[in-house]
Amino acid sequence: MTLPEKLNALDAHLSRLGSLLVAYSGGIDSAYLAWRAHRVLKERTLAVIADSPSLARSQYHDALAFAQEQGLRILTIQTREMDREAYAANGADRCFHCKDELFTALEAERAHRGWAAVAYGLNADDRSDFRPGQQAAAAHHVAAPLAEAGLTKAEIRTLAAQAGLRLWNKPASACLSSRLAYGQRVTPESLRMVEQAEDALHALGLRHVRVRHHGEIARIEIAPEEMEAALTVEMFRSMAQAVRGAGFHYVAVDCDGYRSGSMNELLPVEVLTAAISNHK
Repeated sequence: MTLPEKLNALDAHLSRLGSLLVAYSGGIDSAYLAWRAHRVLKERTLAVIADSPSLARSQYHDALAFAQEQGLRILTIQTREMDREAYAANGADRCFHCKDELFTALEAERAHRGWAAVAYGLNADDRSDFRPGQQAAAAHHVAAPLAEAGLTKAEIRTLAAQAGLRLWNKPASACLSSRLAYGQRVTPESLRMVEQAEDALHALGLRHVRVRHHGEIARIEIAPEEMEAALTVEMFRSMAQAVRGAGFHYVAVDCDGYRSGSMNELLPVEVLTAAISNHK
């Protein structure tokens, strides 16, 4: 299908749903879905932010700002995934337990309002990635209008740019827990360290960067397009100082640069398979 045809398919799908709660994180996918749903369904849609220690404050405030700019109806709820031992233990299926908490809360809100559906910002590209949260979405019968319309990440960015949405090129930003090495317990302190370190690196001018938490070691991933400017002795010293200020003892720069889901690279195939099959 052409992009206009996919957009028509998205609108038709949203219209059929009739009323909708959108799981909204402020990232490009969920933000575009919330914006488009508002255009199609008007007052019969609501963007819902799940707030917890795993959501960076900068992301939370930007999500609120975008919703206000676009006139989106928005609700903040508190989720307690960190109270779940299976989540805090940070196994390969951590994302399942996070999304299970989220969709349980959204389903309760949907039922309270008597609305038709809950949706999230899954895109067509995500279906080929290791994302245990998709099993939680399936278990809760959560709609995925963007993926159903066949829209890829790049196409969603194009549509957002055409609509004049300022976040059309916003870097991807998964939850803070995704920065912790699997098996390393998720705690408010470890999440704070990552958030503080990334905020400090952003202040140095790095836009698309990740701080991966490996105990006392912080592994910095820098986007390829920013790597050349960052590879100077002066910048190395500034990055080390900034990240140590967040509580890390050692600072390393990953020579491969930023790539989504890099923590999954160390997981054996049998672990990935088990994480998926356990929640089918």
